[in-house]
Amino acid sequence: MSENKKNDNFSGNELDAIEKNGSVVTEGESGVIHCLSIIGQVEGHYILPEGQKATKYEHLIPLLVSIEEDKAIDGLLIVLNTMGGDVEAGLALAEMIASMKKPSVSLVLGGGHSIGVPLATSAKMSFIVPSATMTIHPVRINGLVVGVPQTFHYFNEMQRRIVDFICNHSHASPDKINELMMRPDELATDVGSIIDGDEAVKYGIIDRVGGLSDALEALRKMREDS
Repeated sequence: MSENKKNDNFSGNELDAIEKNGSVVTEGESGVIHCLSIIGQVEGHYILPEGQKATKYEHLIPLLVSIEEDKAIDGLLIVLNTMGGDVEAGLALAEMIASMKKPSVSLVLGGGHSIGVPLATSAKMSFIVPSATMTIHPVRINGLVVGVPQTFHYFNEMQRRIVDFICNHSHASPDKINELMMRPDELATDVGSIIDGDEAVKYGIIDRVGGLSDALEALRKMREDS
């Protein structure tokens, strides 16, 4: 099948949005839904090396504002398959999503690792497929450390903010999140935990195990109830 034939269902603006932001607007039984994907690494203040898949937070921030303000959009579907990335950028995006009044649902496919965990919990309802995994670990630091006590204080505060966010936007307890973060026997060269879809729901981090149809059905119900 030719490339032109495959793209007949999309306008030029839609193709640009898919290429730049990994997003598209669709209309169906759930209403007009803006589907936004968060894939690869969340890119923050520094540009990632060429060849790496990245979600650029400076693209998503104005996009989230436009979604919230657009009366034609009935809901937001966030699809995640991310290895994590810049902590401050990821947390900023999570805070923006959580503060939106627009109905929102997240769906973890493949992986929602590291800063992907608060991003997954930021929606009003969260889903994860059974085969997906989530990595929960302490905030890491690479490179030269100057002023060790101050640096560790900063990272401890950042970690507290992440734990607080996850617990405030899910049914997980701080004790459980901290326990998962500090497990010494799960990762070969680090502390932390890798959990699958069923475990993520059991621990209260994600609301339900489910797939695309479940996420769209949840958006439809939110729209009807609003």
